[in-house]
Amino acid sequence: MVSFLYPIKKLLKKGLGSRRPAGDGGKPPAPLSRSLDDTLRTVKNALGGSADLVIRRFAIMMNRRPHPAAIVYIDGLADPKELLESLLADSGDMQEILQSAEDVEPVQLIRQYLLKIGQINGVSDLSTLYHAILSGDTCILLNGASEAIAAGTGAAKDRNISEPASQAVLRGPREGFAETLRTNTALVRRKIKNPNLWMETRRIGEVTKTDVAIMYIKGIANDKTVNEVRMRLDRIRIDSILESGYIEELIQDETYTPFPTIFNTERPDAVAGGLLEGRIAILVDGTPFVLVVPALFTHFLQTPEDYYQRADISSLLRILRYVCLFIALFGPAAYIAVTTFHQEMIPTPLLLSVIAAREGIPFPAFVEALLMEITFEILREAGVRMPRTVGQAVSIVGALVIGQSAVEAGLVGPAMVIVVSITAISNFVIPSYNMGISIRMIRFPFMILAASFGLYGILVGAIVMVLHLCSLRSFGVPYMAPFAPFIVEDQKDNIFRFPRWAMLTRPRYSSDGNLVREKDRPPRKPAP
Repeated sequence: MVSFLYPIKKLLKKGLGSRRPAGDGGKPPAPLSRSLDDTLRTVKNALGGSADLVIRRFAIMMNRRPHPAAIVYIDGLADPKELLESLLADSGDMQEILQSAEDVEPVQLIRQYLLKIGQINGVSDLSTLYHAILSGDTCILLNGASEAIAAGTGAAKDRNISEPASQAVLRGPREGFAETLRTNTALVRRKIKNPNLWMETRRIGEVTKTDVAIMYIKGIANDKTVNEVRMRLDRIRIDSILESGYIEELIQDETYTPFPTIFNTERPDAVAGGLLEGRIAILVDGTPFVLVVPALFTHFLQTPEDYYQRADISSLLRILRYVCLFIALFGPAAYIAVTTFHQEMIPTPLLLSVIAAREGIPFPAFVEALLMEITFEILREAGVRMPRTVGQAVSIVGALVIGQSAVEAGLVGPAMVIVVSITAISNFVIPSYNMGISIRMIRFPFMILAASFGLYGILVGAIVMVLHLCSLRSFGVPYMAPFAPFIVEDQKDNIFRFPRWAMLTRPRYSSDGNLVREKDRPPRKPAP
């Protein structure tokens, strides 16, 4: 089967890699014309004469003669009020400087003496000009100049910083990422005020030109992993990037796996914690979800709140999550296997109770579980998609009514309703939504194996799943580390969280030689 799928996977990758995206076809960008009228005409034609395109013509007195100029911006994306005040100011000292500067280019005079805005960039080609205008910048064009000026005057409305809806905590920061890239990078820099926090930005998407940023701490992050992230991002050839999920699917190590190999979060403290461990953050403009790589299996069962509580409380909660993981994965399958093939494992009083409850049920245990699981999945998806005010009520009331009605109608037994309900609740304990969906998907194959071969089928399926997990990589790092390979030093922050004073080193799989997180403290003196 593997040998049959391999050429198909190779053919798919080859076909996807050779397909050219929509865009300019790789042609070099066209330079700006020295004629102001020609440039403005080209911009109008390129944007289709859009109604929100604003062109304001004026003249600037420089070198004792007027210079025709114009500003171009998109109404609603840019706010050029401050820029216009700078350009059209009637200051005697400023005019004297402009009149006496005879050997300086007009563009340089404007950049050095007129503009009071901090973010100013030069534009020398049409492609850069279009991107600047459509990004909210205001572009200044001068007649006779081969270079324009892009001033940062973005005025797009941004959502207020609020608590993340998908990753709420009882103790910890209540702020979450927004949809603006600069807001998100600022939230991370507020957490880590260190000059070694480096950021690189690139544009991905031939049509959307989406800004994507890479953040890492120089000296802590592994240079090989950083280069791998750069290479995978630069290798993307696609017409649009609308959400970080596009990037996640294009740069992940393994496509044919139900388990997520890239961690996503909308909490700045979770990203800061990952950066301090040597991991790399990928931020995409237009979405509050930030990608963090490399991502291991244990990361999807941890929350930022684990580091804000005491070590014993955090360890207990982590153990509870692992227990719920096994219940969500093997609960219905174990019930099917025991009631169908291994009744001798059930105590006699409990077995008699189960038999009495199942009396008159027309379906086998597997069909019961399948019906109830599909029903709960429908209710869960309906609760997510419905309006927030009625979504939870519909899902809870629907589960109670349907479960009770199914038992009274004799379609399923009450024991099966209890097992499926506990399984569904245990699935909600898993902090990561991606990992929760993976567990829900794998639960059905285990139910089929249990109905076919009993506990032996579950055991074989578990072995295959563990072998698959051990074969996965996340940017070159083993997915099951520090379990496989087993790293003794990294067990201090795995299933158990050791006290803060015992976590002196960073994880060995991600940091680049800088393992020391905290220097040894002097011995504590007993209180008098």
